[in-house]
Amino acid sequence: MFYLIKFLYTAVILPPGIFILLLAALSVWSWRKKQPVSKFLVFITVIFYVCSTGIMSNSAIRFLESQYVPSSEVTGDVIIMLGGGATLDTPNIEGKGHLSGFAANRLLTAAQLYYKLKIPIIVSGGRVFETTGKEAEIARATLLQLGVPADHIIIEDQSTNTTENARFSKEKIQQYHFEQPILVTSAFHMPRAVKQFEKVGVTVQAFPTDYQTNVQGNWDFRQWWPTADGLYNLSLAIKEYVGLIVVRWY
Repeated sequence: MFYLIKFLYTAVILPPGIFILLLAALSVWSWRKKQPVSKFLVFITVIFYVCSTGIMSNSAIRFLESQYVPSSEVTGDVIIMLGGGATLDTPNIEGKGHLSGFAANRLLTAAQLYYKLKIPIIVSGGRVFETTGKEAEIARATLLQLGVPADHIIIEDQSTNTTENARFSKEKIQQYHFEQPILVTSAFHMPRAVKQFEKVGVTVQAFPTDYQTNVQGNWDFRQWWPTADGLYNLSLAIKEYVGLIVVRWY
């Protein structure tokens, strides 16, 4: 009974389920009325449903996340952590602003690598919009609270996208004469990030983190439920696939 209630709540009442249900009802109505638009409505309803399921989104994002595997014997002389979003004025323990979930997971991995290797961290990420926080500064404050020494944190706070992450991080690498950078970013973002660094002539050791799905595709019936998470993960994957296409030009 509990799972039935949860299914009805998640897949039917909450978006996008409620919208899929309304579209399905409209499709049936138009079909019975022999409206010319009925076939189009059925097509849109099916596409909307499929794109909202974990079956679709997990498959799309798992392919990206499987391109690089973190090494169990990672070595290098600097860690490059890419930003992934931050709030501007949310109250923090010290100061204001928080990293997004993506960026926070990257920071945790960067901190873990620091305590394993005791090498400097380049924190790459500026203020993307006027309403967002400066990621590198927020990350620096958090790393300091986690015990990473100030002289082991290098700030790159100019970049607003992955292209600029690579370009401005290269300047820091050259300034401090690093030779073996370890790149930390979300697993779904890693293929595009590596290509951007290669484009500016920097070879990195990829250390992906912040996985959005399991490595193994273990299916269960819940992955057929339409959910907002399914739509969101598919959106993330599509953005990365498009980015991999345009990376040769930008």
